[in-house]
Amino acid sequence: MSLLTNVMDHSLDDGYAEASARRRADGTAGMPRRLRSKLGLAACLVLAALVVTLGAAQARVSAPVLAKEREELIDRIDGETKAADTLESQVDGLREDVGRRQRKALEKHGGDQGELVALLAGATPAQGPGVKLVVDDAREADAGGGGPRESSSFSDTGRVRDRDLQRVVNGLWQSGAEAIAINGQRLTALSAIRAAGDAILVDNRPLVPPYTVLAVGDGKPLGAAFRDSDDGQYLQALKDTFDIRTSMSVQEKVSLPVAPSLIVRTAQPYPAADTGSGAADAEKGTS
Repeated sequence: MSLLTNVMDHSLDDGYAEASARRRADGTAGMPRRLRSKLGLAACLVLAALVVTLGAAQARVSAPVLAKEREELIDRIDGETKAADTLESQVDGLREDVGRRQRKALEKHGGDQGELVALLAGATPAQGPGVKLVVDDAREADAGGGGPRESSSFSDTGRVRDRDLQRVVNGLWQSGAEAIAINGQRLTALSAIRAAGDAILVDNRPLVPPYTVLAVGDGKPLGAAFRDSDDGQYLQALKDTFDIRTSMSVQEKVSLPVAPSLIVRTAQPYPAADTGSGAADAEKGTS
């Protein structure tokens, strides 16, 4: 008990008590510790508050200027976008006009085989009996490779690929089709069926499934010849193995549009009616 009483009565160590008495004697007992550090901290806080205040004032002053510049930039972007749209419309119109003129020239100056050449080039609409072939992706895609594809590079074997449509089109041509279109896109001897990612492109135009292939030809014989061909068997294998949906029907009348544009590979001047100076000038102006 005496020890506890001593601790309670003398809670402050003698050394601390002596130091406190010495500070009281010097007159510095009331001053805070580390006064310099506290003054420095206060100065930093004041400086930070000053910087924030100046920044807010500067932002408030420059806000209208930035808003005006932003509006001007938006107006410039809108103007340039409208100008680009106008030029694009003009380009599309000129392309259509050039295509019409090319088709008329091909029909008029095609010689004895003008109609046939125009048909094969897609310069004229095509209609008549034929077949309608619809190819669509499987409802649920299967994983893996093999089968008629013979490749494991297809990440989704239930999807119709560009080479599938290539084989379908080649099989129809070989079976006697006179004109073919996929999803309204007329095919010619120069048409290309390619892939860009998961999309299928026909002459650089993207198509979406289902893919409707219309072919002008001799109806039932055309459909029977395609089914018996290697490409028809390939399509049937895709249906049996990967559940790719296909259907073929004979149509009494199939109408195909003209090709979007004709690609001119070679050209030569058409001989003029007279043999005078006009013809000489025409030949002189070509190369």
